[in-house]
Amino acid sequence: MDEKTRIELEAAAFRALVDHLRTHTEVQNIDLMNLAGFCRNCLSKWYKAAAEERGMSLDYEEARTIVYGMHYAEWKTKHQKEATAEQKSAFAKSPAGSHQH
Repeated sequence: MDEKTRIELEAAAFRALVDHLRTHTEVQNIDLMNLAGFCRNCLSKWYKAAAEERGMSLDYEEARTIVYGMHYAEWKTKHQKEATAEQKSAFAKSPAGSHQH
């Protein structure tokens, strides 16, 4: 597979992941962190870092809007639930809990 095709496929897979996460707002970020070690905010940070690697200026909030499909504050109001004690405990014990996300 040539490089251009690989990049196009990776971009399509990323867009599908973001669309999936936008559709499944019932999946909370803490659940993603506990199960997979990343969340929507991580994707936003990776997106911002990729832009910066290419010499582009992209604010973290702009990157979050791209990933969430709306301003983070709006998404949080509409979809984020208070984490349960179980979720918080699992996060604290996970490798993701020891990193800044």
